[in-house]
Amino acid sequence: MRITIIAFGSRGDVEPYVALGKGLHDAGHGVRLVSHENFESLAGSQGLEFWPAEGSSQDVAQSQEMRDRICSGSLLAVLAQMAREAERAALSMARAGLAAAQGVDALLAGIGGLFTGLALAEKLRLPFVQAYYLPFTPTRAYPNALFPRLPASTGALNRLTYHLARQMMWQGFRRADGLARREVLDLPAAPLRGPRSSDLAGRQPILYGFSPAVIPPAPDWDERTHVTGYWFLDPPGDWSPPPALVEFLAAGPPPVFAGFGSMPDRAPEETAAIVVEALARTGQRAVLQAGWGGLRASRVPDSVYMLDSAPFAWLFPRMAAVVHHGGAGTTAAGLRAGVPSIVVPFFADQFFWGQRVAELGVGPAPIARKKLTADRLAHAIQQAVGDQALRERALALGTRIRAEDGVGQAVRVIDGLARAEA
Repeated sequence: MRITIIAFGSRGDVEPYVALGKGLHDAGHGVRLVSHENFESLAGSQGLEFWPAEGSSQDVAQSQEMRDRICSGSLLAVLAQMAREAERAALSMARAGLAAAQGVDALLAGIGGLFTGLALAEKLRLPFVQAYYLPFTPTRAYPNALFPRLPASTGALNRLTYHLARQMMWQGFRRADGLARREVLDLPAAPLRGPRSSDLAGRQPILYGFSPAVIPPAPDWDERTHVTGYWFLDPPGDWSPPPALVEFLAAGPPPVFAGFGSMPDRAPEETAAIVVEALARTGQRAVLQAGWGGLRASRVPDSVYMLDSAPFAWLFPRMAAVVHHGGAGTTAAGLRAGVPSIVVPFFADQFFWGQRVAELGVGPAPIARKKLTADRLAHAIQQAVGDQALRERALALGTRIRAEDGVGQAVRVIDGLARAEA
């Protein structure tokens, strides 16, 4: 079977789809990835054909406009800026997608490629497989992960949040979609309410790349919805850590990791100072990662190692706890490692993942970035490293996640689709 995967966003947004694509490729399927041009080497390293759309997700995330909106914490402000960026990139995304979809048997996309994928499925009359790393199918069980946290919820209200979140996304992307349909795809404009995935995806499977131990399948989802387990991409076999990092880890007890990934920061030195002060109060060693936000400190003690980058699959199991922004991929890596997580959410689904970590009892209550202080972080670190029951729950959950084969399970579902299409 020949499959085109459409995935746009940060490294954390794209990497699960590269992992899924690698699994499909290893199972004998032909796989093409459509994404930002800065992911070409990542796709190529896993044997995937790559079809680039112009632009870099890092450039978008680090633009002053996007930094300001993410730092505001407003999902609506971020969506508005993403809408402007999507309109600028609409033609390139559509052209890359249309070229990559020629001669294939199915399209696959999640949130980052949803509306582009739906338009292409309509144009080429191809099966469309939805594949997400956070809950997106309406359910009464819990609210949508992208929707602001509700003070109280009911089954009907929970279900409504999925429709509202989708509409927020669609209305932001609608002008870009209209431009692509008109200039590249020769399609009529989509309805005002947006294209219905149920119309275009039909009875195709819906895949969820997270562990059922973290988010159990909702009881009102139907049989075509599959919670497969996480789609992890392990580091290449020839990767080796910097010798200085190995020496630092060997020189004392496991440190605490702190880093906020692709999240921008208006005051990276101030944030780093908060982290360093919290570590000093708890007497913990640490690995501090700069990330896209440029988290940096002018002066750090010998007990803190400044890290450029390292695969989380290698790094996190060597930590006493991990402090991060609550991105879906980073949260998954922390849970898989079996160490406590301290989530400092900035916006969007990060609050959902932070709350889920706390509900599972594998980390303290999340600390919103706007409320981060050295006192609060020190208290959370002390709880994460000192609460033996919490640490045992984190270890048990990590063991269970590592026993799952999310990519393999997703491939088996798609193999079933291939047999049905044959």
